[in-house]
Amino acid sequence: MSGFIVSTFKKPMIMMRASRWVLGGIVALAGLAASCNRPNEKGELEVNDTPTSGKLTISVDETFQPIMKAETDTFQELYQYAKITSSYKPEQDAVEDLLANRSRVIVLSRELTADERATLNKDKIVPEVVRVGTDGLAIILHPSNPDTLLTMDQLRDIFTGKTTRWDQISGKKTLSDINVVFDANRSSTTRFVQDSITRGAALTSKIYASKSNPALIDYVASHPNAIGVIGANWISDRDDKTVENFLDKIRVAAIAPKASANPDDYLQPYQAYLALKTYPLRRNLYVISRDARTGLGKGLVAFVAGSKGQLIILKSGLVPAIGQTRIVNTAAQ
Repeated sequence: MSGFIVSTFKKPMIMMRASRWVLGGIVALAGLAASCNRPNEKGELEVNDTPTSGKLTISVDETFQPIMKAETDTFQELYQYAKITSSYKPEQDAVEDLLANRSRVIVLSRELTADERATLNKDKIVPEVVRVGTDGLAIILHPSNPDTLLTMDQLRDIFTGKTTRWDQISGKKTLSDINVVFDANRSSTTRFVQDSITRGAALTSKIYASKSNPALIDYVASHPNAIGVIGANWISDRDDKTVENFLDKIRVAAIAPKASANPDDYLQPYQAYLALKTYPLRRNLYVISRDARTGLGKGLVAFVAGSKGQLIILKSGLVPAIGQTRIVNTAAQ
């Protein structure tokens, strides 16, 4: 497959060449799956569980809803005998679905813990864990907020409650008390903030959980004092009209690892900065299956990890796990 360039709406751009290994035989199995799906004596179509056919229930960390909807929609368009039912929910709820066999495949921003693996091992299940990309967390603000350049230390003070007013950030009296908002209880963004920003310290008591990621965006858009945390894939695909509508409502803060007088040191979660590992709020994207046999669950995992699924991730503005990547500086353009 030939190389291609993807604009990141900043100076850096990404040029990639897809990996040669792709679906591991899934395309060849498509014809076999079609031949195995035949009408029964009543004339009803019997759909066997193969890598490209059957029924599958998956649970997805709701912060990855846009990218996984694109993946499953494309998969079902390619394979007409595949029926995938996706449930978007908080991270821990998705894990519990996998452990209880309510979902054969889940999508998370982390690998399974030792305790979670031990629970599966009791049923003699060895989960398949595949990293398929890199996402970022975006810090979003009301359009009227002048404090769009933030450091990791400032974020830490905001999320722990040490800093409670916006005038403590810049000294400007435009805004007052800070309202911290997350997408949901038990969400991956909450866990990430505690793991990577507050470093285990408790979150501020002045915190609000919205019902969904779109609700979070609407809350920040209507509350000038709010600061929200959202998965970058909700706002990264500039060709998506929904994304453009979201970006019209809010501002995305630029984050720096430490204080700097140089504005170029403050970065937004653009694709190139995720690939360069210079944007500080990065996280991995994993697809996890409990299927032992080669059925639709393994077929979906292979698709997302293969060339077509990786191109969807690239198109969305995230960074695929597979492929050779180099950054092109277009400052002269």
